[in-house]
Amino acid sequence: MEGTGLNSEEVDFIIDHAFREDIGSGDITSNSLIPESTTAKASMTAKADGVIAGLPIAKKVFEKLDSNLIWKPIVKDGDRVKKGDLIVEIEASFRALLTGERLALNLLQRLSGIATETAKYVKEVEGTKVKILDTRKTVPGLRTFDKYAVKMGGGTNHRIGLFDLAMIKDNHIKIAGGITKAVAQVRKAIPADIKIEVETTTLEEVAEAADAGSDIIMLDNMSNEMMTEAVKLINGRCLVEASGNMNIQRLKGVAATGIDVISVGALTHSVIALDISQNICQI
Repeated sequence: MEGTGLNSEEVDFIIDHAFREDIGSGDITSNSLIPESTTAKASMTAKADGVIAGLPIAKKVFEKLDSNLIWKPIVKDGDRVKKGDLIVEIEASFRALLTGERLALNLLQRLSGIATETAKYVKEVEGTKVKILDTRKTVPGLRTFDKYAVKMGGGTNHRIGLFDLAMIKDNHIKIAGGITKAVAQVRKAIPADIKIEVETTTLEEVAEAADAGSDIIMLDNMSNEMMTEAVKLINGRCLVEASGNMNIQRLKGVAATGIDVISVGALTHSVIALDISQNICQI
């Protein structure tokens, strides 16, 4: 998956698992009706306006079914399309085109839906310093793909998992006996290059988290007025993240509080797939 930032082995693993789930021992309908040697041409078309993401992944689906695949993309990931725009032309085994169609479309539609939604959020904060971040609210097994799609929509990836950033939340604070103790304990236990983020819900917690040396402070479910005060308290000592019910209508007001990043679960947890169709053009 050169040039995409996607790990080829992980892409193969996800697609192979999907094949086992969907194809199993074989596509009994296509295999019964279509001679193995028959080739065909197909195309994918956008049926709604949006941002495309997932073309290299869709290509890999068909490539695994037919190594002689001819793939002619008209657009690339991150490009905007209009309803009716041609996305890609494909030539392959007729069986491969039908067997892989649903999986390729499922992935391409989902990821394009994520990229499209992300682009809407990014546009709302255009002209400010604020970045739009994703979350861990992804479909199990598809996080790599979901986070790739966020980037194609102009967003920024938050932590990939529980291993690459320490996120100290309310229950961690309780067991540690306070924010200061929690930050100190985690800092001793993890490598120096891994950042520590603390979730806060009050200005008192914000002040303690800043004094404790947090790298990032999350302002969770705060009003815009409270976030403005929190930013003043932090006074540039660390990165400030706004989170919690961050719908698109709130973004401009939240961005004006002085925070640095806004994390949005809705980018991935309730995505509406972009409508894309595949049509057989020639047999």
